[in-house]
Amino acid sequence: MSASVISLKTKENFSQDLVIQQPPNGISLQGSIRVPGDKSISHRALMLGAIAHGETEIQGLLLGEDPRSTASCFQAMGANISELNTNLVKVQGIGLGNLQEPVDVLNAGNSGTTLRLMLGILASHPGRFFTVTGDSSLRSRPMSRVVKPLQQMGADIWGRKGGSLAPLAVQGKSLQPIHYHSPIASAQVKSCVLLAGLMAEGKTTVTEPALSRDHSERMLRAFGAKLSTDPQTNSVTITGGAQLYGQKVVVPGDISSAAFWLVAGAIVPGSELVIENVGVNPTRTGILEALEMMGADITKENEREVAGEPVADLRVRHSRLQSCVIAGDIIPRLIDEIPILAVAAVFAEGKTVIKDAAELRVKESDRIAVMVKQLNQMGAKVTELDDGMEITGGTTLTGTDVDSYTDHRIAMSLAIAALNAEGKTSIHRAEAASISYPDFTATLENICG
Repeated sequence: MSASVISLKTKENFSQDLVIQQPPNGISLQGSIRVPGDKSISHRALMLGAIAHGETEIQGLLLGEDPRSTASCFQAMGANISELNTNLVKVQGIGLGNLQEPVDVLNAGNSGTTLRLMLGILASHPGRFFTVTGDSSLRSRPMSRVVKPLQQMGADIWGRKGGSLAPLAVQGKSLQPIHYHSPIASAQVKSCVLLAGLMAEGKTTVTEPALSRDHSERMLRAFGAKLSTDPQTNSVTITGGAQLYGQKVVVPGDISSAAFWLVAGAIVPGSELVIENVGVNPTRTGILEALEMMGADITKENEREVAGEPVADLRVRHSRLQSCVIAGDIIPRLIDEIPILAVAAVFAEGKTVIKDAAELRVKESDRIAVMVKQLNQMGAKVTELDDGMEITGGTTLTGTDVDSYTDHRIAMSLAIAALNAEGKTSIHRAEAASISYPDFTATLENICG
């Protein structure tokens, strides 16, 4: 594929348009890919390393903007974190309960994981005061889902709209353990409460309506926390008072980033891709199950375990996709991948229904409304539902101007859709992809070439 088919155009305001031009003879995607490190694991490794005793070594850290925000916040509170890179990052922890009161506002940037998980840690530091904020998108995202359980534990937190929006002010206190029945299946809510429970006397339990990703539980155990789970009730319990100790963490490739290439390989005729070293934690593999329900040709190869996380290489070949219903307990295990699943559904035969996914409306953008609008603008047939969408497959997409709404997953999903669109597609504000996948465009060029 020539450089004229995929290009970036930088505008005066430093935003970028990703331009994709379908060549007359079409394309096929070939090659092997290594996706960036898992974002969820990268955040947690930096956080736990900062509050543990001793040194934590992290290999394969994601170099996106979100983990940089996490590192910056904990550096401001006294943790010594070496320059971020993918080879080896060293974190000199200062011990549980020893974070320093920062001299300035902590800025989580665009990262909801940074802000929500960090609140659980900050609230449990007696006698210290913290103020946290984020960019305009993060300041509009709901924080009451973590503020309420923390307040039940005795935390003092103030913010806009009754503490439901950042900026938030936190006065650290000695917290009390609770049994929190979360109304939503959310790894961020669960992790926030468990992190707060690290310094609460007694047992803190979180019960969810469905199982959410369990990276926090795995890593907390590895660092020395006393933690138990009850799969029958989707409950996890942490016992306060245990000390954390630095560990060696190997971050696998992010399955959320691999999802774009899985769909690209499935929908572009003649394609075959291998995505190497991908984390296949069962709480994250809903995307594989959904694509398999649609008839995608995906195989796991070289399955192994690395630092407590299951890992595999994923091979995907082009196949004819069929419609399906994506709903229920699978949704928490693929919530971040729904935008790219919607793209897959556009090229599947029949009507695909995605529901029980209202959580998408409070992500970096309203991902339901945005994906419906942008795909329809390209000629798809997508109907918006309160908690999802209906996609009638089989329509021909036509290149046009679309917008990422500064949402990284929207930008990359639209780029994959454009590979099968006739003519030229311009994706405005495509630089949003750097939030989780800085080399996305370069990788796209490589597999097309």
